[in-house]
Amino acid sequence: MGSDRLHRGKGGKVAVKSVAKAVAQAVAGSATQPGSGDAAQAVAGRGAASAGSCRVARPRADALRNRERIISAARELFVEFGPDVPLDDVARRAGVGNATLYRNFPDRAALTHEVVLAVTSRTTLRAEEAVAAESDPFAALSRFVHAAADERIGALCPMISGVFDKDHPDLLAERDRLEEAVAGLVSRAQSAGRLRTDIAVGDVLVALSQLTRPLPGIACQGIDRFTHRHLQLFLDGLEAPARSELPGSAATLEDLRRP
Repeated sequence: MGSDRLHRGKGGKVAVKSVAKAVAQAVAGSATQPGSGDAAQAVAGRGAASAGSCRVARPRADALRNRERIISAARELFVEFGPDVPLDDVARRAGVGNATLYRNFPDRAALTHEVVLAVTSRTTLRAEEAVAAESDPFAALSRFVHAAADERIGALCPMISGVFDKDHPDLLAERDRLEEAVAGLVSRAQSAGRLRTDIAVGDVLVALSQLTRPLPGIACQGIDRFTHRHLQLFLDGLEAPARSELPGSAATLEDLRRP
């Protein structure tokens, strides 16, 4: 009986070894079959691609909308009450929670940066549109001046006077684009004899800032209805031939950058 159990034990070991060997050969054989490696690589590639797509997934549409609503609300409140308006008010105006605001903009400086960037970029676009829409260079300049007022470009002045990195590369790039676009409008109008020659780009930007800058506080709300009227008076004074001699010298971009 003992030998019989031993025989069965040895047989069991042999059987196990045989099965293991057969499985190993089957796996090795399938690995060498044409296309099997490609299929494995394709599966692995799809997995990696899927993981990669998760890592670089774009923000959801609703998240982007919330961000734009916050920037728009901040821009309007900065116009009405200045850049020190409580951020809670910005969130309330945007229709989002405080957590959503701070998730997008961790502090006031970050939000102000995005508002200034947005207003500058949009104003540059208005200048480019004016050139494309008007064949008369002075008409293009006039169109831009009124469009820039609608963008509330005057609201930029108090923003950059506070805690704000006005030398940030993104902002410098947008500022250069805007200045180049306005300089082109002025140069073309002067070359065509439609704009008086004793003014410079700085004069246009200073006038825009002064005539479109809001007066914070509820006491002066509604004064904006006079903005385009006064801008047109300003534009009439720019048109050639000049009707008067201006005191001082033309304001250049370099003048505006001096402290």
